[in-house]
Amino acid sequence: MKKLGIAITTSAVLLLSAACGQANSANRTPEAPARVYFIREINPQNLVKIYEALGREAKGRVAVKLSTGEPGGSNFLQPALIGELVKKVDGTIVECNTAYGGGRASTADHLKAAADHGFTAIAPVDIMDAEGETALPVRGGKHLKEDFVGRNYLNYDFTVVLSHFKGHAMGGFGGAVKNISIGIASSAGKAWIHSAGKTKNANEMWGSLPAQDDFLESVAEAAKAVADHCGDRILYISVANNLSVDCDCDAHPEAPRMGDIGILASLDPVALDKACVDMVYASDDPGKVHLIERMESRHGTHTLEHGETIGLGSQQYELITLR
Repeated sequence: MKKLGIAITTSAVLLLSAACGQANSANRTPEAPARVYFIREINPQNLVKIYEALGREAKGRVAVKLSTGEPGGSNFLQPALIGELVKKVDGTIVECNTAYGGGRASTADHLKAAADHGFTAIAPVDIMDAEGETALPVRGGKHLKEDFVGRNYLNYDFTVVLSHFKGHAMGGFGGAVKNISIGIASSAGKAWIHSAGKTKNANEMWGSLPAQDDFLESVAEAAKAVADHCGDRILYISVANNLSVDCDCDAHPEAPRMGDIGILASLDPVALDKACVDMVYASDDPGKVHLIERMESRHGTHTLEHGETIGLGSQQYELITLR
């Protein structure tokens, strides 16, 4: 397999503090930036190829964290695309219930949505907060001291974070960091993140949202709790397709205005999300202005800035294109 390495320089400063989690230690040395792999063509075989390029084998009981998609939407990663990878790692698709109502707020409804969207046909599906939640410590958090995740998450030995990169109504964009943060949080834990640690009651949370940067920082802090919990038992793959300004949690997302970018993967979630953002800006597709407006109007990249500050990952990376 021929590889073409392309170094991308960012304005971020690589932070190498003792607070950096184990999740990133195998991905780079103090002298080297994080590696982000890229394949332009999106297909099941290339998902497997980019997983193998990471060099970290998913072992034991493997959780595959993805969005099963809100009923009514269709931009989520399709089972036909991801099935080969999920089967290769012998994974269980994992999710947690939502905090905003909709068609995935209860376990029964969530499992029905997963079945209707074809996910139960390719792998078991576990709604991890069906029987409650557990707390993971947040190290170095500004807003959160604990992150509340689905209790069943403790049953897994390894996590494959399979994200659909796209816009998001509140976060500006959704990718790897959001997927392990809000995505792995229990329903009450989602309210905890959205309120920047003020309440676990969703009804209270929606009526008194915090300052935007406080919310974005809380997303990064919850993600760090998961990354620290996993250590080197986690990897991240993002598919940048169906690039709507809206998330898969939206039952009626706006249609994508720009073309697909490709598949990206890393052992560093911050570097991965930064690479996805950079590729949107670098695209020659004029439709990118819609997604860029969504990201900038929500100050979305502040999540990555704070994630870097607290040791979740680095915004410096080397992009390696796989042929």
